Amino acid sequence: MPTEADFAAAFPALHHHSMEHASPVNSMVVFDRIEAWDAAHGTGQAWEAVAWLGTDLDRLWLRSEGERDGGRTGSADIELLYGRSVLPWWDVVVGIRQDMQPYSRRWAAFGVQGMAPHFLEVSATAYVGSGGQVQLKTEAEYDIRITNRLILQPQVEAVAALESEPDVGIGSGLGKIESGLRLRYELSRRFAPYVGVVHERRFGATADYALAAGGHARDTRLVAGVRLWF
Repeated sequence: MPTEADFAAAFPALHHHSMEHASPVNSMVVFDRIEAWDAAHGTGQAWEAVAWLGTDLDRLWLRSEGERDGGRTGSADIELLYGRSVLPWWDVVVGIRQDMQPYSRRWAAFGVQGMAPHFLEVSATAYVGSGGQVQLKTEAEYDIRITNRLILQPQVEAVAALESEPDVGIGSGLGKIESGLRLRYELSRRFAPYVGVVHERRFGATADYALAAGGHARDTRLVAGVRLWF
């Protein structure tokens, strides 16, 4: 009968420093969302993508997301980050974000990202921009596997700002929460079409600025798209 020493030898405890061994350079590009949407206020497209290059401990990250509405790009940004693993499944990241639409601005970025218990993917990033503006963006998503190929993914994202900037439609405090529910079918692990519904709501001064500009404080839209990685 196996002894405790036998079990300890067969299943050693996982320590963070042990990740330093056998760490070849790898890479991945993931398009989490390439989608078109339809809402009461019109149609549009959106994307969210991430890529990384590095080892288990040190990685260079590239993140980008944006939206098009009525044939015009309403928002678009790209981030270049250095990530360092501090715990198994958790990275600290630091770098820059460049906004290209609706206005050009560069931010310093600091944050964490990783896998919480029960496989909940979480990221929280603070951005410090010119003029003393500070933004905080948090995002969480979770895969509910209905079958081996059919996955339901709830997702929520919240954005807050330190100061109001009426010229660019940013209000202080909690500005926006976006929640989504997407159902995807993995034709392969690398290619998965999906459909879903997304609800977006603005709060406080951010909602007031959107209404004053002819926009909307809340919107619900149907989406269809594809998730792929390579």
